[in-house]
Amino acid sequence: MMETDVLVVGAGPVGLALACALLQHGVSARVIDKAPGPATTSRANFVHARGSEVLDRLGALDGLPEESVRAMTITTYAGERPMMRIRFGDPGLGTAAPPMVISQARVEERLRDRLAELGGRPEWGAGLSGFQQDAAGVTAVLGDGRTVRAGWLVGCDGSSSTVRKLSGIGFPGVKVSERFLLVDAHLDGVLDREGTSGWTHPDGVLGAMPMPGDQWRLLAYDADFRDEKPGEEQIVERMRRILPVRTGLTGLRLRDVTWASLFSVHRRLADAYRDGRVLLAGDAAHVHAPFGGQGMLTGLGDAENLAWKLALVARGLAADRLLDTYQAERRPLASQVLRGSTAATKVNIAGSPLGRLLRDRVLVPVFNLAWIQRWTTYTTSQLWVSYRRGPLGGGGRKPRPGDRIPDLACLRLDGTRTRLHAELRGRWAALGPFEDEAFEAVRRRLGDQVIRLRAAGPAMLVRPDAHLACKGGPTELARWLDGALR
Repeated sequence: MMETDVLVVGAGPVGLALACALLQHGVSARVIDKAPGPATTSRANFVHARGSEVLDRLGALDGLPEESVRAMTITTYAGERPMMRIRFGDPGLGTAAPPMVISQARVEERLRDRLAELGGRPEWGAGLSGFQQDAAGVTAVLGDGRTVRAGWLVGCDGSSSTVRKLSGIGFPGVKVSERFLLVDAHLDGVLDREGTSGWTHPDGVLGAMPMPGDQWRLLAYDADFRDEKPGEEQIVERMRRILPVRTGLTGLRLRDVTWASLFSVHRRLADAYRDGRVLLAGDAAHVHAPFGGQGMLTGLGDAENLAWKLALVARGLAADRLLDTYQAERRPLASQVLRGSTAATKVNIAGSPLGRLLRDRVLVPVFNLAWIQRWTTYTTSQLWVSYRRGPLGGGGRKPRPGDRIPDLACLRLDGTRTRLHAELRGRWAALGPFEDEAFEAVRRRLGDQVIRLRAAGPAMLVRPDAHLACKGGPTELARWLDGALR
């Protein structure tokens, strides 16, 4: 007998999001993590609009936008001379969930609260030491010798994923020599808290992002810092020395440091996201440079995409081949993000005189153009993501199957005003002029996790991750459901 439908390894944002989504779908999930307790610090500190939407649909967004620092600009300087100013914001794609400057640790805390509301909790100090899978499920062995029987095992356990290593899934790529210092601290001196400030310098880029609690997140590229395993004091002292040199601001001083770290950039992409009853999500499947803030964002999207598919299979409503569409839809996106973050890193840390000349004299003027800034906001938000070219997608007039559906205003059947994304939360939405017969046919296929909503436009079946499943009458619905579920 199964102790849980899904065993999630890793209680970071991706594992917590996956567990929350599965529980919303009525599927049991158990979360384990080898760490003794939750992290209180984090490298990620920006959530783009798509990530905020995922948190909204999980019911885990409440309160976070109010805590966020509304710092939606990046100003790049050469010494004290401003070179470029990029403004982020709503790309006009119908989202009620804003981008946020907030730490990953706080996002995880809110996800743990939501998991508790749904009846779950992470099990700390419970690492995975091995597993065996068979036709009916997976038997996982924990570090203390206990065993857990689950229908499915999902590795959300980061770039050094035990699940991935034990499954034998390849993780090709490189660990490069791009080394960065990270320091969270208060600053003496004057900096604009309305946005992030960055400085170009022959020795490397340095950035300062305002954080909640009147703190700053400092990030500096430092290829010359050779100590392989420095302590926090060494990192802080190094940052103290380079801060006035690279910014040209002699009055800028660190104080009240709360965290310091050193990291090297990895660029890797898993050969596969699935091996039988074992799946990967987040950094266990893909890692890349931090520029652009795409890491946690892409992982949250993985979790939401996988959850509804895994729920249908676990509930016996779909064949397990549906899970192959998870890799087909998400891995191409990870590959694209990997290319983009690599290019952004090369631009930011340009070390040669020619590279700096191209960046400062060619790219900087281009990125000061308004339409380029709108494109940057649009690109980094990931609201553009579509699966129309995947196995569940399709053609025809827009919106096409696989396209994201905006957070439309709509009505419940009793006339109550609501938002589409707020109504999803583990459910499918039958939107628009749905005939009774068509709606009942959908419920027979998908179970009771379907809600009927009134809205202008054609009849559409919207997936729990806010992408269009299909549109049209009973014939089109039956054809899509047959293809997806069987």
